[in-house]
Amino acid sequence: MKLNAGCWRQRLAVLLIATIWLTDCATVGFEAGAVAACPPVVEYSREFQTRAAEELVTLLEGSAIAEVLNDYAVMRQQARVCREA
Repeated sequence: MKLNAGCWRQRLAVLLIATIWLTDCATVGFEAGAVAACPPVVEYSREFQTRAAEELVTLLEGSAIAEVLNDYAVMRQQARVCREA
């Protein structure tokens, strides 16, 4: 029975390695114009955008939150472009 268990371990190891390789290939980026799943872009009301802009002005210069919001704005624009493609 121990001989059989070793055989299954070897098969399991091969399956695990193959899964890792295939997963690694799946995480590679896509080329422009290729079919891809685009994240949704949440739409905010004009009033909400105005309130957010007013709150952003009150933050200290160099604030981490302001930097994160700038990154978020870039990601939103990228998602819009992705959806239009």
